[in-house]
Amino acid sequence: MSGADPADTVAMTLDEVRTLSRSVLSGAGLSADHAAAVAETLVSGERDGCGSHGVYRLLVATRSIATGRVSKDAVPVVSEPAQALVRVDGGGGFAQLAFERGKPLLVEKARKFGIAALALNNVVHFAALWPEVEALTEQGLVALAFTPSHAWVAPAGGTEPVFGTNPIAFGWPRPGREPFVFDFATSAVARGEIELHRRAGKPVPDSWGYDADGNPTTDAAAVLSGAMRTFGGHKGSALAAMVELIAGPLIGDMTSKESMAADDGAGGSPLGGELVLAIDPAGFLGAGVAEHLTRAEAMFEAIETQGARLPGSRRYAARRRSLVEGVRVPASLHADLMALAQGGKA
Repeated sequence: MSGADPADTVAMTLDEVRTLSRSVLSGAGLSADHAAAVAETLVSGERDGCGSHGVYRLLVATRSIATGRVSKDAVPVVSEPAQALVRVDGGGGFAQLAFERGKPLLVEKARKFGIAALALNNVVHFAALWPEVEALTEQGLVALAFTPSHAWVAPAGGTEPVFGTNPIAFGWPRPGREPFVFDFATSAVARGEIELHRRAGKPVPDSWGYDADGNPTTDAAAVLSGAMRTFGGHKGSALAAMVELIAGPLIGDMTSKESMAADDGAGGSPLGGELVLAIDPAGFLGAGVAEHLTRAEAMFEAIETQGARLPGSRRYAARRRSLVEGVRVPASLHADLMALAQGGKA
């Protein structure tokens, strides 16, 4: 939480973040395997300076569990619908454990065939995608990930929700240094960011969304009950539609409107699917892979030498700090989480 007043925050080590996260999740009834997998995603968000994807999401996760819409002890089932395809039925549990169980076979197939795909079905998703693509870049693979959510976002030119926030994540391995990874919603902003503004009583830009009557608004609560906007107008809208298709009907799972209908007002996190693609550069390039990865480095250098920032660089800078200094969590949020860990309600 860079820039936060220390008096309004609580200092935590990353191990303390991990312990607190597991405690809250286990206390909510998650099995040990699910609690550990979900906690690592939250630690990653906090570690990388992304508060809307850090321990704040424990409130989201526990609220979803309380609705009864999340299977607390689902055992993911891995199958192979085709030679280069992996499918994991998450059984209605959180997506993190399903990804963990499918990743080894996805990596194996990508190395064998050059390219492979992983479909996660029937999973609950509430977190960032970058930890998943980064885990694949650590294996020397190029990765893409897509998932819909609930219908919270209006298409460009409209004011009624059709799309989810529909993030897209991409990872490119860079031998000897941090990978090039970006992860962004196709909405104007992450929904969690609007929720953080609501908790803090702060207005939001009127470009972020509409109220329930379709009017632009700076009231965070009004946007949350109305509709968010796509980023970049019609371009973000087109990308959001693409995510709906390739991570919904293409893999036999829900669109964002169908996920919202299945929730039936319970207020749980999105239930549906995720598509992950993994590409082995050596599968295309063979012995020339090192040479061509070096050519890619020339592009990164051309960006940075003119003072432009590579996407993901802010996260890596935050990571380097937090690995040494730990993180600072808003005191009010910390109090809510401690209450949850002790069996109370936030």
